[in-house]
Amino acid sequence: MTGGAMIDEWYPVGLFSQLSEKGSNTYLMGEAIEVARDHNGNAQVVTGNGQTLPVRVRYGHVWSSLGNPDKELFAIPEADQPGRRFVDVGVIRVRCSPLRAVENFLDIAHFPFVHTDILGAEPHTEVENYKVEIRENEDEVWATQVKFYQPQAAKSATGGITTEYMYRVPAPTCSVLYKTCPPRPGEWDVITLFVQPLAEDLCDVWPWMALFDDDTPMTDLIHFQQMIFLQDRSILENQIPTLLPLDPGMEIPTRADLTSVAYRRWLKRHNYTYGAQLVAQ
Repeated sequence: MTGGAMIDEWYPVGLFSQLSEKGSNTYLMGEAIEVARDHNGNAQVVTGNGQTLPVRVRYGHVWSSLGNPDKELFAIPEADQPGRRFVDVGVIRVRCSPLRAVENFLDIAHFPFVHTDILGAEPHTEVENYKVEIRENEDEVWATQVKFYQPQAAKSATGGITTEYMYRVPAPTCSVLYKTCPPRPGEWDVITLFVQPLAEDLCDVWPWMALFDDDTPMTDLIHFQQMIFLQDRSILENQIPTLLPLDPGMEIPTRADLTSVAYRRWLKRHNYTYGAQLVAQ
């Protein structure tokens, strides 16, 4: 298995609410693992040869690692905020690099063309200037002051609005999106993408949300987010090359790709290379 420092990171491996003592079999970076509840009801993750892996339960998910994480799982303060609804969207398997899945989540320019009349619409296709930085203290990639016109920004939205976004990458296969909250203009809705790398070209995507929305049925919230990601899946599964290129000369970025450029630079800096293509072929 390759992947450099990524072996020591935390990854989602299942929904805690769906665990049973019988357990379920899955993969993490090519390694067969079993995720289950022990006799005390706690989550446990074991490899095929019986090795017990470290476990955390957070944001509705079970997290584990094949290595030895030197830091705790990243914090999402909104997960502890009273009044929010927490939405376990489920899992979607995608035949693509786990890094490609995150990069696509960071891409704003595709909204009008892939999520037509929902997250974007022609002729509102221009991506306005926004700010991107690698925050050294947190060691995270952030994009702020992102604004985009959306016909239906959320399930709770009743008409088109200009939505403001912030994007955050706290881990190589996870991204947190903060966006305008229609029912509460002073707050942010939180939509995350937790990606489980099954192999370098295959992943399970676990979206999760923390919303202020007291009216929409839970099933509708889940179906809305699944619909959005399923629209992305066909794009992801047809990208060439399959692995995410980290050499800046392999793909030509535009102004709309600033977050992607920073993300790739950050991955390369940390030797996060599982699912990446390092040189042109």
